[in-house]
Amino acid sequence: MEVGVFLPISGRAAGPEVLAGAALAAERMGYDAVWSADRVVTPWRIETPYPYAEDGVFIVPPDRPFLDSMACLSFLAARTDRIRLGISVLVLPYRHPIYWARLATTIDHLSRGRLVMGVGAGWMREEFEALGVPYTDRGRMTDEALEAVGVLLREERCTYEGAFYRFRDVSMLPKARQERLPIWVGGEARAARRRAGRFGDAWFPYFVRITAAELRAAHEEVRAAAVAAGRAAEAVALTSCSPIDLTAVDVPQDPARLRGSPAQLVEALGEYRRAGVAHVALQFVAPRWPERLAQMERFASKVLPALRG
Repeated sequence: MEVGVFLPISGRAAGPEVLAGAALAAERMGYDAVWSADRVVTPWRIETPYPYAEDGVFIVPPDRPFLDSMACLSFLAARTDRIRLGISVLVLPYRHPIYWARLATTIDHLSRGRLVMGVGAGWMREEFEALGVPYTDRGRMTDEALEAVGVLLREERCTYEGAFYRFRDVSMLPKARQERLPIWVGGEARAARRRAGRFGDAWFPYFVRITAAELRAAHEEVRAAAVAAGRAAEAVALTSCSPIDLTAVDVPQDPARLRGSPAQLVEALGEYRRAGVAHVALQFVAPRWPERLAQMERFASKVLPALRG
C-alpha cells in the first residue's frame, strides 16, 4: 500500500520555504506522494456545514492564507525529483475544463509525469456563489467536465458539446506526459461513487469516521458502476484520504479513526491494506507545522517499513 501526506498549503506556516521543505522531507522519508488541497476563495461567513468535521465548521478560518493548489504543485515540480504530486481534490465546476486540463498537462510535463489529479464536485455553497457558479448544478457540471477533459487528453482535434461546456475543433498540446493521466474521483455520496465508476482511475474519498470494511463495501458500488459504464470493475482502484494522529503511547482504539501509537497504526493501516486500499493520503492533525513534521518523521521510521514488508 502506498502512503502519501498532505502539505501545509494553508495556514500561517504556508510559504515557499516551508512548502518546499515539507515536500523534500516527505521525499527523503520515503512517502509516495505529497498532496495539496483546493480553495479559490474563503467567504467570511460560511453556513454550509463542513462534511469532514464533527462540528461542521470549516478548518481554515478566512483570516489564514490558503495558497493555490495547482500553483503549489507546479512550484514543487521543480523542487522534487521522485515523489508524486497530487491534489485532493480540484473542484471541477470552479474552472473551465479546457483551463484545468491545460494546467494538469503542464504540471505533468514539468514534473516528468508525476501528477495525480484528484477531482470532485465541491461542497461549499458560499464559495460557489462568490465565483458565480450554480451550486445545484455542480454534479452535472463535474460529469460534463470529466467527459470534456477525456476528449482533450486523448484526441488531436477536440470537439465537445454539452449543456455547460462547448468547444469545437481545438488543439490541446502537449498531452499528458504519462500514458494515462491518473484521475482519482473524490466524494462519498452515491453520485460520487457512480462518477468514480464512470470516469475514475481510482475512487478517492475523504473519510473521517469509517471502518476499512465499510470502505471496501462502498468500493463495491464503485466497481458495479464501472461495469455498468462498460468498464472493467478492476479499472477503478480504491484509495482514501484520512486524518491521522500519531500518539506517544497506546490509546483506546476506534476502528473508524486513525489514532494511536506506531504499533496501533501498523495494525489499523494493515486493515486498510487488507481491504484493498492501494494508496492512503494522510493528514497529520497536530496543531502546528513543526509538530506535524515530527509526526511525519516518526511515522516514516516506525510505521512505513511495516506497511511495505
